[in-house]
Amino acid sequence: MSSIESFIRGLPKAELHLHIEGTLEPEMVFALAHKHGMALRYPSVQALREAYNFTDLQSFLDVYYAGAAVLRDESDFHALTWAYLCRAHEQGVVHAEIFFDPQTHTVRGVAIDAVIGGIRRALLDAERTFGMTHRLILCFLRHLSAADAMRTLEEALPHAAGIAAVGLDSAESGNPPAKFAAVFARARRQGFLTVAHAGEEGPPDYIREALDLLEVSRIDHGVRIEADPALVQRLVRDQVPLTVCPLSNVMLKVFARMEDHNLKRLLDLGLCVTVNSDDPAYFGGYIAENYLAVHRALGLSRADIAQLARNSIHASFLSAAEKSVWMGKIAEFVATAQRA
Repeated sequence: MSSIESFIRGLPKAELHLHIEGTLEPEMVFALAHKHGMALRYPSVQALREAYNFTDLQSFLDVYYAGAAVLRDESDFHALTWAYLCRAHEQGVVHAEIFFDPQTHTVRGVAIDAVIGGIRRALLDAERTFGMTHRLILCFLRHLSAADAMRTLEEALPHAAGIAAVGLDSAESGNPPAKFAAVFARARRQGFLTVAHAGEEGPPDYIREALDLLEVSRIDHGVRIEADPALVQRLVRDQVPLTVCPLSNVMLKVFARMEDHNLKRLLDLGLCVTVNSDDPAYFGGYIAENYLAVHRALGLSRADIAQLARNSIHASFLSAAEKSVWMGKIAEFVATAQRA
């Protein structure tokens, strides 16, 4: 392992843009399909992995939703979440804010109690085992109706104590944040924080709508913001975080190659940029691989990498006291690495 890879893996960091269904590795797909007696479209693990050759967001979502069909009971969601948390812990993640998509499962007859119960149990296991803290974020599928999202919110309310925020994901094109303004207003009245995917395949106006109509605390993706300099200035001024997912952006053709990614430019503009893995089982890497990819392609220095880690803690939903502790630990880690 190179010294920079050791630095990246050891650096305390938060992951803020992670879809738990997107951590479903092909090996687990086949294991769960066997458990439930399900036939798969693909003859082998390798054949499934080779299908991860996406042309855009929708081509990915088609495979993503098909894979999620093997998740049937609470133990499946526990196994899925625990596998991710173990890997994240090995890569220096000390705090994880995890998205889940209940509509992907309830439409198949899976009870929302099983979905949340399995995920929550794994999160609490990781807190006891690793000291890894967490927040859980319920995401609405934006290609479905606002009425369906509202029903999902109501179904989740008995579990409100274990859910920190609501979010918005899935196909962005043609599904502006405004479509869900009433749902998010209801969620805020219930005390939930809000986030939203915007500016990945959609225009900068979707970022503005998410801020103004959904009152989000941070923007998930947001890489198209450069097309609107006034919006860039607003986010710099207000330090609204962007949860950027570099490997995802290249796999889904938002950028043709990692060398074209705008993460370094956004960071240099003073935006609160963070690095995350999105759907790592499908996009070729977890959080350390994302940090390493942007380091290699964009020439990020160790100071840049440390700033990204600090940004991740700053952008999290941890308390001010918890953030202060982790900022101190990052400073200690960087100082020790410099002396080594």
